[in-house]
Amino acid sequence: MKQSQTYLTTSLKDILPTSSELSIGNIPLSQIEKLVSTTPFYAYDRQLIINRVKQLKNTLPKEISLHYAIKANPYPSLVQLMAEQVSGFDVASKKEMLLAIQTGMPVNKISFAGPGKTIEDIEAAIIAGVTLHVESVGEIAKVELAAKQLKLKANIALRVNPAFELKASGMKMSGGAKPFGIDEEQIAQVLKDLPLKQVNLRGFHIYTGSQNLKAEAIIAAQQQTFALAQQLVELTSKITNIKIDYLNIGGGFGVPYFANEQPLAVSAIADNLQALLQQYKALTDGVELILELGRYLVAEAGIYVCKVVDIKVSRGTKYLVCDGGLHHHLANSGNFGQVIRKNYPLAIGNKLNSKELEQVNIVGPLCTPLDVLADKIMLPKASLGDYVVVFQSGAYGASASPKDFLSQPQLSEILL
Repeated sequence: MKQSQTYLTTSLKDILPTSSELSIGNIPLSQIEKLVSTTPFYAYDRQLIINRVKQLKNTLPKEISLHYAIKANPYPSLVQLMAEQVSGFDVASKKEMLLAIQTGMPVNKISFAGPGKTIEDIEAAIIAGVTLHVESVGEIAKVELAAKQLKLKANIALRVNPAFELKASGMKMSGGAKPFGIDEEQIAQVLKDLPLKQVNLRGFHIYTGSQNLKAEAIIAAQQQTFALAQQLVELTSKITNIKIDYLNIGGGFGVPYFANEQPLAVSAIADNLQALLQQYKALTDGVELILELGRYLVAEAGIYVCKVVDIKVSRGTKYLVCDGGLHHHLANSGNFGQVIRKNYPLAIGNKLNSKELEQVNIVGPLCTPLDVLADKIMLPKASLGDYVVVFQSGAYGASASPKDFLSQPQLSEILL
């Protein structure tokens, strides 16, 4: 993927094109449009994903097992590619679980998380043999009942809601009252009450937050995570005499979306993990240590592409009206967790080298003022039929958007 202009984030400035038209996997946008038959579409760069995973593996300690959280992007071709790159999957639904299994990933390398699993979800997970991340006492009771009825033993890990949080996190998922996981102060009683005839306790899942660009915050959280894990392992051994073989320490690695944001300093995190592995050598002996990442592995390898279908001026403001919008890319519209809307990095995909810039607002086709792709952004002067490209779109794009809103045409996805 080749692109660079002043309106891009720091992490995109080193992939400059030699032509005026953006290419993905060495295929120009105009040819990709012919492949998928229409705009809008998402295109994912296979080699960028492979490179990101390889780079991360080369940086992290070899003892760390890298898992992909399918919720970040469940496009089947992309998930199949990931099955060849990572050591395991985390899933958040029965549909994702079945997709993960069909890639050929060993079931003992697949975990199933989420606070609202149904009996049907739990039964399917037990039958498949994946590891259920149980998130409440009530869920443990459901697992016990399902396992009894199926005459099978369920593989589980206890998801823990620690007292600490991941500071500077885009989404905080621990500390205080949370719907995710069992409060750490309740774990001792939960271990005492575990129905060990029906469940195989593999270990623990400690997930604190996501989309974090502060290495020092992730380092602090990981230090607290290892300390808590040590306490939990000792408690488990004392109460149940079980030696765990599984510890998911979550992820939280963020990517830069907006101007002035800097890429995460992963090397500092890796150095800290290496030190923690030495400090907690007894804890990690014979235990799979899992780093669970989604967005970080795929976000920067994807683009969203739509076309300019109208150009208008309203009281001095120029609008580019496109055939795609928030119904395909809710996060870019600012309606997926942003407190103050900011522009994702954008380009006119067939005019990358144009020097004639103008300030425009870019909107979608929907009958709502929320349908905004960019606000007051400087871009090359556009014409009807030009491509509007939204970068950093490989995670939480198509599957995280209300594609049926206002019954607009569907979009396409392609891995190149």
